[in-house]
Amino acid sequence: MNQLSNCINRLSPSATLAMSQKSSELKAQGIDVINLSVGEPDFNTPDHIKEAAIRAVEKNYSRYSPVPGYPALREAIVKKLKEENNLEYSIAQISCANGAKQSVCNTIMALINEGDEVIIPAPYWVSYPEMVLLANGTPVFIEAGIEQDFKITPEQLEQAITPKTRALILCSPSNPTGSVYSKEELRGLAEVLAKHENVIVIADEIYEHINYIGKHESIAQFAEIKERVVIVNGVSKAYAMTGWRIGFIAGPEWIVKGCNKLQGQYTSGPCSVSQKAAEAAYTGSQACVEEMRVAFERRKNLIVKLAREIPGLEVNDPQGAFYLFPKCSSFFGKQANGQVINNSNDFALYLLSEAHVATVGGDAFGAPECFRMSYATSDENIVEAMKRIKNALALLK
Repeated sequence: MNQLSNCINRLSPSATLAMSQKSSELKAQGIDVINLSVGEPDFNTPDHIKEAAIRAVEKNYSRYSPVPGYPALREAIVKKLKEENNLEYSIAQISCANGAKQSVCNTIMALINEGDEVIIPAPYWVSYPEMVLLANGTPVFIEAGIEQDFKITPEQLEQAITPKTRALILCSPSNPTGSVYSKEELRGLAEVLAKHENVIVIADEIYEHINYIGKHESIAQFAEIKERVVIVNGVSKAYAMTGWRIGFIAGPEWIVKGCNKLQGQYTSGPCSVSQKAAEAAYTGSQACVEEMRVAFERRKNLIVKLAREIPGLEVNDPQGAFYLFPKCSSFFGKQANGQVINNSNDFALYLLSEAHVATVGGDAFGAPECFRMSYATSDENIVEAMKRIKNALALLK
């Protein structure tokens, strides 16, 4: 009687949201928990963006927008892509959605048939494989460990492509690792993809502006594959606008039309007021973006330094986003206070109960030997969290 669909039963709950929920429950009990589990900037949305939203309310932007978003917002995105990325698009090639998450899912649902394979480099963001399963596709994972800075090689990509391959999902800067593909690394992947004309690239660039190596590089810059690249981006991370829920795709018009068709039956256009706020984000001063990036870089340097002082953790130096993804497998098999660490989920639960620090085990990201920490929090929280983690791990025998 109480039977959910097979489609829903195939899905796993979001591990990041689950850990955040556990953290909130402990906080509600009065326990001082430092939450490093959520991928969300701790800054407030800049004032000029909030003011644009207030003006939009006053001007009665309270009705349905076109399904792909207001033309003015899509024009602002076209201008951003030209000026910042040197990429040419028309507004017909832009579709806005309720966050980059919906943008990724729209694209997968518009492209994938049952039995189609979608290549996903691991570690990966938790929702990618679940979205592929939602579309009845088959996730195919390419493992890229810490020894290769969590980035796949052209050789690995070539070996993973089969006649059933329909798409590659590439996230740079990466969630959960913070790794960033250089132009030359992307060129190597593009050369492989150029030989396989049926493969679409879904390029998740939501962390574009949180980048510590200078210029962001998009795989869409390579002319030989541009007509098979769908860029996914949005305002959530760069402008501290996670709750406003505005993402977009830029890509071939036939794919955009398919996503519009899906979205028209599913959610319609995204929030009208949020769109006007996003338009102000793209057309206004970008000083706020750089201020936040500088703060994230300082925090990154701090957490890397402190993590490297903890015996047993293997730590790389991420080049973007706001995550650290250390290898923690040296603690597997150890125990303290009746808790045995068998895997990264046990490791994360141990840190939550013993150190009162919320992190996320690497199993959900396709890297069971690692765990993820978000440093989108204050310097003081980072220092205190790493002290607690160091003390808790020292108890494991």
